Amino acid sequence: MQGRLAKLAEYCASVGNPLTEAQLLQFARLLDSLRTANAVKNLTRVPEDEWVTRHLIESCLILPWIQSGARVLDLGTGPGFPALPLAIARQDLDVVAIDSNAKMLGFAIQMAIPNLKPINGRIEDQSFAEQFDVVTGRAFAPLAIQLECSAKPLKIGGVCLPFRSENDVLDGSWVGELGFELAEVHRVQLESDGPVRVFPEYRKVRKTPGKFPRQWATMKAKPLA
Repeated sequence: MQGRLAKLAEYCASVGNPLTEAQLLQFARLLDSLRTANAVKNLTRVPEDEWVTRHLIESCLILPWIQSGARVLDLGTGPGFPALPLAIARQDLDVVAIDSNAKMLGFAIQMAIPNLKPINGRIEDQSFAEQFDVVTGRAFAPLAIQLECSAKPLKIGGVCLPFRSENDVLDGSWVGELGFELAEVHRVQLESDGPVRVFPEYRKVRKTPGKFPRQWATMKAKPLA
């Protein structure tokens, strides 16, 4: 079954998360369904020959830092990345994926992964408070806005693991005001000549003040950093 998914299977095994044949079948179905949907809805501009690396493997890069049985929130999931690969690769996880774009989110809904719950809406309008062990997001927003949106949903002791690029790590007193501390910065390079993927790990160490997150227009006009 591996074939086009060999690199994904190899990566997951290398981080202690080997995939079963059933999981590989789910990933194959995801790729086939994405091809069909993308022809009509333009869900991704990534070339198809890069989907395994850029959509599947890169979504799974945070697996080593997600504890067993964690509840995970994916902000701005689009068609379902990284939420779909995380939910397929780790069936012990309870994954919630939110996006305000119903067209994009429809693909994640269509996939009907049992441990994935897609929500159409904006994170600042949700009532989540200290419900998640991990909050993540890929290309969701500038980092200051992403952290502001991530803080309230996290449990104390939980972590925000945003997908960022090199030189896109922020720290300062405003991070502490949200209830965070910058615990560590993870860097992953899949290929020797490939880009470095950066995952700053912000741990929630205290309750987030009730004024956060602010409304989107306010966050955009007056970011904390």
